[in-house]
Amino acid sequence: MSKEKTTESKELEEIATESEKIEETPEEAEPVAKPHKERQVKKIKPSTQVWKFYKIEGDQLKKLKKDCPRCGKGVFLSEHHDRDTCGKCGYTQFKQ
Repeated sequence: MSKEKTTESKELEEIATESEKIEETPEEAEPVAKPHKERQVKKIKPSTQVWKFYKIEGDQLKKLKKDCPRCGKGVFLSEHHDRDTCGKCGYTQFKQ
C-alpha cells in the first residue's frame, strides 16, 4: 500500500503543479498598439526659372534654347559642349 500512496501522492503533486502553472501564466494582455510612422516631409523643389530661357528684344520674345522635337513646346534641350540633350525623354542632338 505504501507504493500506491506514493504513486497517488506523485499524481496529486503533478496535478497541483499544473494548476500552479496555469495560475502563474498572465491573463490575456491587451494587444499593444504599434507606434505610428512619422509622415514624410515632401521636399520643396525650386520653381523652374523658364524666364531665363527667353530674351525680350523690343516687342518680340526670343528663345535662347531649342525645343525638344519629341516632347514639343515647353521642353528645352540642355546645351553641352558637344551635344544638345533633352532631360525628359533623352533625345540627343550632336553638334558638328
